[in-house]
Amino acid sequence: MREKPTFTGEPRDRNERDPDICVVTCALSGVLASRKQCPAIPYTPVEIAEEARRAYEAGAAAVHIHARNDDGSPTFSPAVFASIKEEVRRRCPVILNFSTGTLLEDVSEQCAYIRESRPEIAALNMGTMNYSKYSRARKSFDFDMVFPNTYAKIGELLSAMNQAGVKPELECFDTGHTQGVWPLVDMGLLKPPLQFSFIVNVLGGIPAHVESLQLQTKIMPAGSEWEVIGISHGQWRMLAAALVLGGNVRCGLEDHFYLPNGEMARSNGELCEVAVRMVRDVGRRPATVEEARQILGLRGDDAPGAAGGAAS
Repeated sequence: MREKPTFTGEPRDRNERDPDICVVTCALSGVLASRKQCPAIPYTPVEIAEEARRAYEAGAAAVHIHARNDDGSPTFSPAVFASIKEEVRRRCPVILNFSTGTLLEDVSEQCAYIRESRPEIAALNMGTMNYSKYSRARKSFDFDMVFPNTYAKIGELLSAMNQAGVKPELECFDTGHTQGVWPLVDMGLLKPPLQFSFIVNVLGGIPAHVESLQLQTKIMPAGSEWEVIGISHGQWRMLAAALVLGGNVRCGLEDHFYLPNGEMARSNGELCEVAVRMVRDVGRRPATVEEARQILGLRGDDAPGAAGGAAS
């Protein structure tokens, strides 16, 4: 019978990652939320970099970034992503994870900033889905769209990531997305160990149930790293579930504006403080930047002090 992992504070052998260590990622802004909904949403490269610093100082080892124009509208401009990287690097050595998500089939701009800015990680959406938000009060949809991610589109982005030495973060919104990675592994485009993110509580995707999360971890290839991304009011309880199951966690204003007490967060740092406290409350500890690099199999970066970490 296979031995179950135990949370002892020490790895069982030198080649196995310590299950007590948890990589905390902070998603700083997203593309759908505006300052009308939450005044703390950052838009400009300087604002995004300041939020990255706050997240890092609160204990996050990585930040997930969507670029915006100064008016808050989304942009895929390679120049803006380069500016964001430069501003973040002036402030802290946190691991950078750039979004590549788009409703368009043309991903030439995404491929350009992946090759030019070379973040250590880039998010890769793993399948097509209905992406919607429904209001029970109004009996209508706030938005209702199809998020197209064909294998051709995924393959083009993967080729750019592989050429640039960028680790793909496999964002799975549904069980079929998790199962659907195997052709890409078979083709040699995806190279284990893999890094999964399971997004729960998006209408059209994985429901926010512990059983749903457990199913994803059973389907993913053995030896993969994974984190949970809990959207809206499902965030904190799903982060708790992931921590107990041995996963990594993501928080941030892209996913949820509110602290567990119902107050709106004034910064991403406040959300990270809660996530880090939860990590410690279950007997685990947040990974430093260098520990996160080792766990996720990243190439490393040229940031000053990159071997350190705020969450020691």
